[in-house]
Amino acid sequence: MNRLLILPVLLLTLLVGPPAFAANFEQEHLAARSGDKASFQKGYAAAQGGDYATALRELGPLAERGNAFAQYSLGLMYANGNGVPQDDKAAADWYRLAAKQGYGPAQSNLGGMHRKGLGVPQDYKAAAKWYRLAAEQGYGAAQFNLGAAYADGKGISKNYIYAHMWFNIAASNGDKEAVEIRATLAKRMTPSQLKKALILARECVAKNYKGC
Repeated sequence: MNRLLILPVLLLTLLVGPPAFAANFEQEHLAARSGDKASFQKGYAAAQGGDYATALRELGPLAERGNAFAQYSLGLMYANGNGVPQDDKAAADWYRLAAKQGYGPAQSNLGGMHRKGLGVPQDYKAAAKWYRLAAEQGYGAAQFNLGAAYADGKGISKNYIYAHMWFNIAASNGDKEAVEIRATLAKRMTPSQLKKALILARECVAKNYKGC
């Protein structure tokens, strides 16, 4: 089976992204400056260990006070039903709060929610927007998903050159799935298209993923 035909399934599996509760140290520093470092560290450790009741108790107040990592963490908990009832709308709401602060993992996950219509109206254009914002920060799952959006033309004009470029970048950042799909996509491209995609990928990395 052509791998590109199953891209929507792959995208669903990447909603959470790697790893689920990876702390952003900028957020930890913000928590420290606001006097919340102890709660941040306790909540983060609890989430990593699967103690979601403690994670909710510690991270919930931080999320309410605007800590983006805590907001993202609550989004994950609601999306997966960890320590709280599973609730896609609540997950999307928390992701959006963190995403608007520029937190890449939340932007990527919110893009996935829009793509699948989970807790929000299905909106491929919004999905591509959030994927791009996260991809520009170097977030590999979003780079993969933006490549997929270009490959299937949902929410953005279909363009195999840009699809290959983003899959190539995601692959260079360690995404094994992107390696396989990049190879499949290359078979659909002309030599000149492939050459251009490789040049654009190098330029994009040189620009730190901005304006690609």
